[in-house]
Amino acid sequence: MDVLRVAPGPGAPHGLSVPEAELTEQFSRASGPGGQGVNTTDSRVQLSLDIAATTALDDVQRERVLHRLSDRLTGTVLTIDASEYRSQRRNRAAARDRLATLLREAVMPTVARRPTKPTRGSQRRRLERKRQRAQTKQNRRRPGNE
Repeated sequence: MDVLRVAPGPGAPHGLSVPEAELTEQFSRASGPGGQGVNTTDSRVQLSLDIAATTALDDVQRERVLHRLSDRLTGTVLTIDASEYRSQRRNRAAARDRLATLLREAVMPTVARRPTKPTRGSQRRRLERKRQRAQTKQNRRRPGNE
């Protein structure tokens, strides 16, 4: 495996490239299905990246990522676990994909929501549906003594 590439998008118009030297991979035995192979192979992958020390992010992106992923960080280190596959190679690829997706979403700038009002037509349709529903329920009632 080599450089981790993050696709271009809002907040990173040219994408990101995280050098291999900044990624830390640890392997361990995964739990779950796999028969005797689970007990002998280190297929679980923990991929870590120190957000504060990486050269892939500029200062604005770094602050945005640290703020958005603060609940997932240990200090400033982001760790991704992957153990869904039986092979170490596939778990490594899955962890890298997840890390790239997380970084891409975290560097996106927030878009301020423009407050809007319901249109007159939508209000009219909503009230008409309410009247129809009320009429349907009215018709289900037991006939009175009238």
